[in-house]
Amino acid sequence: MHLLSRAALRGGLFSRRTWSQDGQRQFWGWLNAVFNKVDHERIKAVGPDRAAAEWLTRCGAKVRFHGFDRWQHDYNGLPTGPLGRFKIQGIDSTDSCIMFKGFEHLDGLQHLEEIRLNRSMYIEDACLERIGSIESLQASVLKMEVVSCGNVTDKGIIALHKLRSLERLFLSDLPGVVDKEKTVERLQTALPGLDIELDLV
Repeated sequence: MHLLSRAALRGGLFSRRTWSQDGQRQFWGWLNAVFNKVDHERIKAVGPDRAAAEWLTRCGAKVRFHGFDRWQHDYNGLPTGPLGRFKIQGIDSTDSCIMFKGFEHLDGLQHLEEIRLNRSMYIEDACLERIGSIESLQASVLKMEVVSCGNVTDKGIIALHKLRSLERLFLSDLPGVVDKEKTVERLQTALPGLDIELDLV
C-alpha cells in the first residue's frame, strides 16, 4: 500500500484556493487525527516497533532503527524482514503532526533511547506525561529534546522526571515554560545525573 504524503496532498486537489482558511484547518486537523489513529490489530500483526514506525512516518516524523545510522522518513521505504527484527532506537518528530492520540504506539517499544520533539504543533503536556508513564521508556530513554513546542508547559517538562535513565535533556523556545528555575530544580532533584541544556527566555 502506498501512502500519499501531506505535501503531495497539499499540491493536488486539496490545495485549491477556493477553500477557506477555516475549511483547510479543519480538513488538515481531521487528516492528522486519522494519521494518528491506533490500530491494535496492526500492532498485533506486525509488532509494536513496525506499527510505531508506520505511525511516525505517516505523520511526517523519522525513525532510526537499532544498528542503523540512517534515519528513515519514507513510509513506503521502511525495511521489511522477520517480525520483530527492526527495533526503534530513535524518534525525530521535527515538523511532524504526531499527536497525543497516537502515543499509545509507544507502549511496546523496549529499545527507544532518543526522542526529539521539535517544532511539533500538536505536542502538549499530555504527550510528555504519557512518555514519562511508560515503564519501558523509563528504563531505555537516554536523550530528549523538546524544542519550539508552544503547547508544552512546566507541567509537561516536570513529568519527564520519571525517565530514570535520562542522561541529557535539551529545552529550547518553549514559551509555555514560565518557571524554568523551579522546573529545572525539580528535575535535577529527581535525576541528579541529568545534564540539562536550556535555551529558554
